[in-house]
Amino acid sequence: MPDAPVTLTFWSDLSCPWATLALDTLHAEALRLDVELLVDHRAFPLELFNKMPTPKHIIDSEIVAIAGRLPELGWRLWHAPDATYPVTMLPAMEAVQAAKDPAVGGLAGSDQLDTALRRAFLVESRCVSIPAVILEAADTCPLVDTDALERAMAEGRGRAEIHRDWKEAVRTSVQGSPTLFGADGQPVHNPGPRYHWSKDVPPPEGGFPVLEEYSRDWAATLLGAKG
Repeated sequence: MPDAPVTLTFWSDLSCPWATLALDTLHAEALRLDVELLVDHRAFPLELFNKMPTPKHIIDSEIVAIAGRLPELGWRLWHAPDATYPVTMLPAMEAVQAAKDPAVGGLAGSDQLDTALRRAFLVESRCVSIPAVILEAADTCPLVDTDALERAMAEGRGRAEIHRDWKEAVRTSVQGSPTLFGADGQPVHNPGPRYHWSKDVPPPEGGFPVLEEYSRDWAATLLGAKG
């Protein structure tokens, strides 16, 4: 009898490189361990917390720190025209929530879409604020019904869930992007990296994140792998 899927709750902002790194690790370890993984994506919308778009220079510095040590990720700094840089991640995160509907994709389809949108942003430099780009990403996801997603987006589905998650994160133990919850219900914030800032002040005024090492051991633990 096959093992039941492992479901993890994953809070993040779609623009967050640390969250994308954690998801990449989870997916790779689940494949290596032959574990069926379901990711229940919850939104930690940085632009709602901060009342401003997430600054490009902050994301750029994190991309350089992570991809410089882990080039196998294939990430690139933004290489499209600056005018096409996404000013908001809310439409993309709303689409991920809307895709949870079994008629659109369910949890597995939602996770596929989230992965495709992160790739569109971090590898392809595509403006994932735009509905057409979101739907093009959905077209690459075998588990997502793009027509159903387009209808859901037109009806504004997923928007209420983003605001619900934001308010829930404010009042609970969600520490930031990413925060994971496993079967034991305990939060794990940004697992794996050991890093420091080269100065106390983040860019552009000060220093940069320096990734000293990255461990993937945490993923097997969350996936329930035995020693």
